[in-house]
Amino acid sequence: MSSSVMYFLGFSMIYILMTWSIYLPYRVEHLHFLTVSTMAITGYMSGVLAVNFGWTFFPTLITGMLLGALLSYIISFAIGDAPTFTVVIVGITFIFIIKTIIENTDYLGGTMGFFGIPMLDRPLIIMFIVVIAVGYLIYRIDNSRIGRAASVIFTDENMAKSIGIKPKRIGMLFQTIGGGIAGLAGVLYALFVGSLFPSFFTFHLIGTLMTILFIGGYTTMWGIIPAALLLRGIPMILPSSISSWRILIYGVLLVAIIAFKPKGLITKKFLWKLKRNKLSR
Repeated sequence: MSSSVMYFLGFSMIYILMTWSIYLPYRVEHLHFLTVSTMAITGYMSGVLAVNFGWTFFPTLITGMLLGALLSYIISFAIGDAPTFTVVIVGITFIFIIKTIIENTDYLGGTMGFFGIPMLDRPLIIMFIVVIAVGYLIYRIDNSRIGRAASVIFTDENMAKSIGIKPKRIGMLFQTIGGGIAGLAGVLYALFVGSLFPSFFTFHLIGTLMTILFIGGYTTMWGIIPAALLLRGIPMILPSSISSWRILIYGVLLVAIIAFKPKGLITKKFLWKLKRNKLSR
């Protein structure tokens, strides 16, 4: 397998995980950008543990997942039932704080970056297993009582409260799970690339994840997969002189999809029709 294909598939799976980490809290209308700073924290944590303390992959992966979940759980006490705008502001603020800390910490490489992280053997197989496991978890949540309750909260929070649903409890749960997924993505990213730069964990990453979420369709987990593959493939297909404008391209695509197909390309209604057509054959 060529290195370009390997990086295409690897980054696509990391973006799928990160977009799922945002998708799940958005089930209750929370744009939980805290997952981006969580990814940065666990990415640098895995680099330090691997380079300076000789930790192996699996203990690092589990530690990253637990740390990401713990951070999100603690903060969810304050924003578990907060308005969408408040959740967004908290997430953006944490991105700025974490980026500033990294850039001013020589131990983490500062603005120059953190290098020498031992890379994974057969990374695609490992990442594929993680994606399958996380996807199965989200699928089970989406099709459970909690998932149906989240749909009610997204539609009308007051109605959800009137029938006994507790939005804060579900919001805290989804934010915690989203943080755990971001923790996994941070570790996988660090050990896949072998180096870290604070400039990666900034607003352009939010823009990419939001584009994947809304183009794929925020009402279902499945649209994220082809959207991530498509958006990762754009820079490979286009000439280098054009692919360098990919952020602008993503922005145009995001505006277009919100204007003409606000629920995204793949929706629950689309999947229901697809399933019905298969059953009718």
